[in-house]
Amino acid sequence: MNRIQKLFAKTRAEGRGAYVAYLTMGAPTLDASIAAVDTVIAEGVDILELGIPFSDPVADGSVIRRAAAMALANGVKLADVLGRVPELRARHPDTPIVIFSYYNLIYAYGVERFAADAAKAGADAALVVDLPLEERDELVVALKAKGLAFVPLIAPTTGPERILESAKGMEDSFLYAVTVKGVTGERASLPPELASRLQEMKRLTDVPVVAGFGIRTPEEGAEIARHCDGFVIGSALVSRFLNA
Repeated sequence: MNRIQKLFAKTRAEGRGAYVAYLTMGAPTLDASIAAVDTVIAEGVDILELGIPFSDPVADGSVIRRAAAMALANGVKLADVLGRVPELRARHPDTPIVIFSYYNLIYAYGVERFAADAAKAGADAALVVDLPLEERDELVVALKAKGLAFVPLIAPTTGPERILESAKGMEDSFLYAVTVKGVTGERASLPPELASRLQEMKRLTDVPVVAGFGIRTPEEGAEIARHCDGFVIGSALVSRFLNA
């Protein structure tokens, strides 16, 4: 089993959902974002999503957009983030690390080069926000050749057949179930149909299901995880460390 599979086996045995944290690397500085990683792991985070700053983050709300702009102004690029993964891996040998990016950055970097460098650095998986099911094969093949997993995003409007197709071959990973239509960011409330939606996904596949977008606190996340395998907190954490 890889680190992701071991982590979900552990959280299931403990009867709880996995706590996944997203942080934009490079905001307010690269060193500060690395320190934030250490902080959230000390606070109980199970899986890290290291966000790569991008100039046109169409899936993200105002908080992450501001963080990405700040990181880009600092000159932080994909190679810089990969260059810091080895120290995180050394300090946190069992924590799954997911590189969270838009595809343009990986394509420009080189798909096979990205997979090789991410694996060498100690990452476990890649999550690509804007890479649809029909176009993911090149990256998935490159990742798997280096022992890395791919994390598919499942939109709130995705039907059962497409969920099954998205989950095919992803037993070494997890599905990221987007909780709301629209962009990332904290919400006053989440859709009332979210629980049944997550339960439906669980019925369709044995691949772990993690819910993300709009979740503000670990307590709120734990309540949502009663219906799936974990939850993601992103904007609330990014905002916290930007304002620290």
